[in-house]
Amino acid sequence: MTNYILDTKTILPISEKKPQQAIILCHGYGGDGQDISILAMNWQRFMPDAVFLCPNAPEACSVNPQGYQWFDLASEKEEIILEKSLIAEEKLSKFLDQIFDNFQLAAHQTALVGFSQGCMMSIQVGLKKKNQINSIIGYSGKIINQKHLSQNIKSKPKMFLLHGDKDTIVSPIYLLEAKEYLKKHEIKVKTKMFKNCEHRIPVEGSSLGLEFLKKNLL
Repeated sequence: MTNYILDTKTILPISEKKPQQAIILCHGYGGDGQDISILAMNWQRFMPDAVFLCPNAPEACSVNPQGYQWFDLASEKEEIILEKSLIAEEKLSKFLDQIFDNFQLAAHQTALVGFSQGCMMSIQVGLKKKNQINSIIGYSGKIINQKHLSQNIKSKPKMFLLHGDKDTIVSPIYLLEAKEYLKKHEIKVKTKMFKNCEHRIPVEGSSLGLEFLKKNLL
């Protein structure tokens, strides 16, 4: 198997054919590829020709050494957070290129799905990628830095952002902000706010994500 820039859990198509789609699942702060692969397990029988890739973020998590982080959350300073996110972005972007090469897939056959910090990374990488990927699904995340992103949008994939209204880790206000921001930049975005839902992906969130992928990627 290919040596990817990020350690990754790969779930090959259950059809056992050459992959026709690639879905990259990016975990949240302190999580890992194994965590988020639960989504892949729920989705794979409905997308039998898709390969699912669940990378570990590039750094060991500072508060949970068993897990990983895309970037450290120790600093509150926006410019430091942006700087650290750009280091992770370069790796995730290169990881996507490796997937295109390895499976001989085009960007439009690819989707990024992220939870929390993984959602933040998916938005930043997906919109800055010159080759437009098919779609982005983001759970419980936000745009890391709107000003930076505005100056660097290179493509406009289809987007679906979902959030719990009782999220105390990443405020649901960020969903509303992202929606407004994306519409302003003429990027099609669908949104869903879950009632009485905390910082997690509810069952309904998993099935809505699957429907979105089936509609756009298959």
